[in-house]
Amino acid sequence: MSLLTAAAHSTEADGSAAGVTVAGWGTALPARRVTNHDLTQHLETSDAWIVDRSGIRERRWVGPGESTGPLSVAAARAALARAGLAATDLDVIVVATTTPEKPLPSTAALVAAELGTTAGAFDLNAACAGFVYSLATASALVSSGVARTALLVGADTMTSIIDPGDRATAVLFGDGAAALVLTGGPDDLGQPPPPGAPGLVASDLVGDPAGVDLLVVPAGGSARPASAATVAAGDHYLRMDGREVFRRAVRAAEASIVRTLARAGCTVDDVALFVPHQANARITDAVLARTGLAADRTSSTIDRYGNTSAASIPLALAEAASAGTVAPGDLVLMCGFGAGLTVGTALWRWGTPTQFDKEAT
Repeated sequence: MSLLTAAAHSTEADGSAAGVTVAGWGTALPARRVTNHDLTQHLETSDAWIVDRSGIRERRWVGPGESTGPLSVAAARAALARAGLAATDLDVIVVATTTPEKPLPSTAALVAAELGTTAGAFDLNAACAGFVYSLATASALVSSGVARTALLVGADTMTSIIDPGDRATAVLFGDGAAALVLTGGPDDLGQPPPPGAPGLVASDLVGDPAGVDLLVVPAGGSARPASAATVAAGDHYLRMDGREVFRRAVRAAEASIVRTLARAGCTVDDVALFVPHQANARITDAVLARTGLAADRTSSTIDRYGNTSAASIPLALAEAASAGTVAPGDLVLMCGFGAGLTVGTALWRWGTPTQFDKEAT
């Protein structure tokens, strides 16, 4: 099935889940900065080559004591502090990750235990599109009344699955985490939200099955459990067909963005901020050219953090929110794509709980 015909399998109607606000956000990054010059010490590459092909100048890599779980907890605590909420206020925790702390239990369960909350907790793995998938899931739980307050974390330590000697992947990926706290409005959650209420306006979640093997870690799962042989062969490392991923990602992102805006009855001119997955600056430039989205309204962190997978969109979004780049009522467009190939786009109307209180009265 092509991406253009896959719309029948994506979210129904406009995929909306309005009446949900972002009460707080937070980020967590490893202390270690790895520049392109650092990589030239053991890879046959150069700063100019990396910048030209990816836009990346440095990235963060985890060190001792840093991994997906601790980064998630740190980002979660920062988001809760900004929201002025305690962990005991949470009803559900969703962690988007493709590099969990352990096979079992879920990273979300470990985060809940560390925070000291009995909130329901689960992981969601949609690779680099994971944050958008989790945002759609968490906002639906809140808007439907299943949960009142949700913690959403996007976190990955990609260096745990990257071959440090593979130039094709080692220069691209970094580690990090970011979190959002989502809350419902003060009124009856069973009532429809007022026009223009904050939350998910439209979404599009699709896949490209023909690209399922373009980004893959061959071993370490139930089909090929980790063994001395798989480790010796390097089959626990990520393998990527970069050229084909580039080609498919650009087309997939463009199609998903077009569908999402059409469902919302919006145009690119209505988008106040575009937050793409930070995979490669050239992919972002190609998507901008094909969709007409404005470069000066596009958030970018690729030069400083590299590709942090499920953390990349929330990291860029949190930076924009902290800088005051988004204001209540603004439409924020997010688009992610990754292994699977999974593609997810969300159009979100920005708002705060205070703003929602005013509108509801």
